Amino acid sequence: MKNKEIAEMLGEIALMLSVDTRPTARFEVRAYQKAALTIGTLQEDVGEIFAKGGERALMELPGIGKGIAGSVAEYIKTGKMKKYDGLKRQYPIDFKALTAIEGLGAKRLIRLYNELGIKDVDDLSRAVKAHKIEKLEGFGRRSEEQIGKGIELAEKGRGRILISEGLPVAEAIVKRIMESGAAEMAVVAGSARRMRETVGDLDILVLSSKPGKAMDFFAGLDEVSSIVMKGPTKTTAWLKAGVTCDVRVIAPESFGAALQYFTGSRDHNVQVRTIAVRKGYKLNEYGLFREGGRPVEAGSEEEIYAKLGMQWMPPEMREARGEVGLAQAKRIPKIVELEDIKGDMHTHTRETDGANTIEEMAEEAMKIGYRYFATTNHTKSLFIARGMDEKKFTGFFKNVDRLNEQLDGKVRIIKGAEVDILKDGSLDLDKKFLEEMECAVGAVHQSLRMDRESMTKRIVGALDSGLIRILAHPTGRELLWREPYAVDLDRVFDAAERNNVALEINSYPSRLDLSDTNIMAASKYKLMFSLGTDAHRTSHMRFMRYGVGTARRGWLAPDRIINTMDMARMLRWLSR
Repeated sequence: MKNKEIAEMLGEIALMLSVDTRPTARFEVRAYQKAALTIGTLQEDVGEIFAKGGERALMELPGIGKGIAGSVAEYIKTGKMKKYDGLKRQYPIDFKALTAIEGLGAKRLIRLYNELGIKDVDDLSRAVKAHKIEKLEGFGRRSEEQIGKGIELAEKGRGRILISEGLPVAEAIVKRIMESGAAEMAVVAGSARRMRETVGDLDILVLSSKPGKAMDFFAGLDEVSSIVMKGPTKTTAWLKAGVTCDVRVIAPESFGAALQYFTGSRDHNVQVRTIAVRKGYKLNEYGLFREGGRPVEAGSEEEIYAKLGMQWMPPEMREARGEVGLAQAKRIPKIVELEDIKGDMHTHTRETDGANTIEEMAEEAMKIGYRYFATTNHTKSLFIARGMDEKKFTGFFKNVDRLNEQLDGKVRIIKGAEVDILKDGSLDLDKKFLEEMECAVGAVHQSLRMDRESMTKRIVGALDSGLIRILAHPTGRELLWREPYAVDLDRVFDAAERNNVALEINSYPSRLDLSDTNIMAASKYKLMFSLGTDAHRTSHMRFMRYGVGTARRGWLAPDRIINTMDMARMLRWLSR
C-alpha cells in the first residue's frame, strides 16, 4: 500500500507551504492537510483505487481535488511528485522526524534551518547540547529543555510505528499472498496480533506447498523497501512503513505451535514452556514433543494449550500478567469484541475541526451498523479547533433534532460536547446548558505541564461537578510524541467511581488512552468505561477496532463498557 508514503508527502507539502505569505497559501495548506488525512486513513489501497478508476476515482475521495489527484496519480505511476520534490529542494528538512518532537511545527523548523542549518534530529540534538536554541528570539531556555525532552522521547520510539500503521500493512501482505495462490494459509502473528499500541516489527506465518514461490512473491511486493535476508522458508524485509517484516513458511504439523510461539510475549512463552517441561513435554516453534523427541499431534493453538491442561486465551491477553494461571484454572474471562460495540461515544463534525457534516457521520454510523453515536464538538476555549459556544451549540442541536426525526430510529444521534476542563477545574460551558446536554465529555487539552497535585485537583474538581458523563483521554498522552501529563490516577478513578463517570478508552491510534495497564488498574474500581474514536472524519470511525484491541489487552468485559448497551439503556445511563 502506498497510502502512508503519499499521505506523508502531502502532509510535508502542507508543512512547507505553511510559511508561504501569499494570501491563497492558507487555503492550499488546508487542502493538502485534508488530502493527507484522507489518504492516510483510507482502509483500501489508493493505488488500487487509481488502477480501477483513474484520477476521477481519486477525486471522489473526500478532500481530493483535481490538482492533488494529479499529483497522487503522478506518484503512483512514476514514484515521483514534482510539487513535493520542488519544495524539498527549497527546504531539505526531515519534517517527518522533526515534527514528531513536541513543540516543533513547520515555521519553527524552517526558522531553525535558516538560522542554524538544522536539517534532522542529529543536527537538532547537537544544537540543544550546545545551547544554541535558547539564544534564539522566541525560544529561550524553557523551549530548549522541552525540545531536549522531545528528542529523548523520539529516540525511545525510534524504529516503532503505531498499530494502525503496522496492522493494515500486515493484513494487506497476507491478503496478497493468499490471492497469489502461493499459500494455503497466511496469518498475522507477533505483537500486531496481540494489538500492542506500537510495533517494532511484523510477523507473518504461511502454510504453503510452494515455499519458494511464496518467498519470491513476498520479496517482490510493493510494500517491500529492501530485502535483509531471503531463504527457502524465511524472508526478512524492510518495509516502506518503517519496520521489518518476517515471513515464515511453516510445516502443517508445526503450524499450531508456531502460531502460539510467534504470538505470545517472551515472558508468556517462558511460562508456557515451563508448564510443558513440568508435564514431560518440550514445546518450541516446531511443535510439542514427548521425551525422546516423539511429536504430540496438535495442529492448532487450541490443541497445544489443551495438551498442556490450559484453556486457550485471546492473543491480546498473552503478556504474562496472570493469564497463564487463569488458563490453567479454566477461568479465562470473556472480554469485549468489536461486534459488542453498538455506538461511538466521541465524534466531531465540520462545525469545529472535523471534516464531515453530521449527516455524513450519521450515514457512516449506519454503514458500520451502529444503533447510536454521540456528536461531541469542541467548546469555545479551544480556539485552535474553532470551539463552539452555547449559542452555536443550540443551533447545531436543532439541526441534530431535525436529523434524528428524519432518521426515524435507524441511528440515534446523541447530543453532546467535548467540554474543556479549564485550568481551575471549571468547565467551558454554562452549568445550565451542560445539565440539559445529553452527553458531556470532559477533556483536558491545554496547560498540560501542571504539577501532579494541581492537575489531579483540576480533573477531580471537574468530575465532582456532576456535569460530566465521560472523561476523555484521561492521561493526555500521544504515542511516540507526548508523554502522559502528571496526575494521580487512583484519585481520578476514585472520583469517577464516586460520580458515576465513565472513563474513555480513546480509540484514535495515536492516543489509545487509557492504556491497557491503566485499564487493568481502573477495573479494580466500580466504574464504567466508554469507547470513542475521537473521529474527525467518517473514516476515523473505523478506528474503533484499535480501542477494542486496547480494551481486550486490559481484559475488559463487555458489561463494563457503556456503549455495549442497547440504545434505550444507554440513554437511561446518560440521564442518571
